[in-house]
Amino acid sequence: MEKAKAIFLDRDGVINDNSVAYYIHRKEDFVLNKGVIESLKILQQKGFIFLIITNQGGIAKGLYSNEDVIKLNDYLLELFLNSEVIIKSAFHCPHHSDISKCLCRKPDSLLFEKAIALYNINVAESFMIGDSDRDIVAAEKVGLTGIKVPGNSNLFESIKNTEYSYLIA
Repeated sequence: MEKAKAIFLDRDGVINDNSVAYYIHRKEDFVLNKGVIESLKILQQKGFIFLIITNQGGIAKGLYSNEDVIKLNDYLLELFLNSEVIIKSAFHCPHHSDISKCLCRKPDSLLFEKAIALYNINVAESFMIGDSDRDIVAAEKVGLTGIKVPGNSNLFESIKNTEYSYLIA
């Protein structure tokens, strides 16, 4: 079986705007960043699959529940599907480093490792798009190339301004 090439995406700050509310857990507060659909459509045409890897420390802090995150991620996957973009899965870490240690919270890599195994990912041909150093550090731990973009920016324009602009050309 041929290995898949993937784009791993951080959620808050990359896919959606979290500048007004940092802990996004309700679809009413979810605002898609500009350029996301456009970028993913181009990448999908180039044969990439998409996986979301997101820290959701608000669960550990008691601000919202695991079910709230699952509902919002389901809404997000449906939103993309309605735009003909298929997100294979959304993985989230419910822990927060102020409360407990874990191996799934970025900058650790357990969620990446699970996704890579589950979807048979070729890490050498895959990328992680994130808006923080911890996204890039976690990705590099498993051999992915990290692309750091400014938080809450137009994803298409942000990728265009990196050395990886060829991905969306």
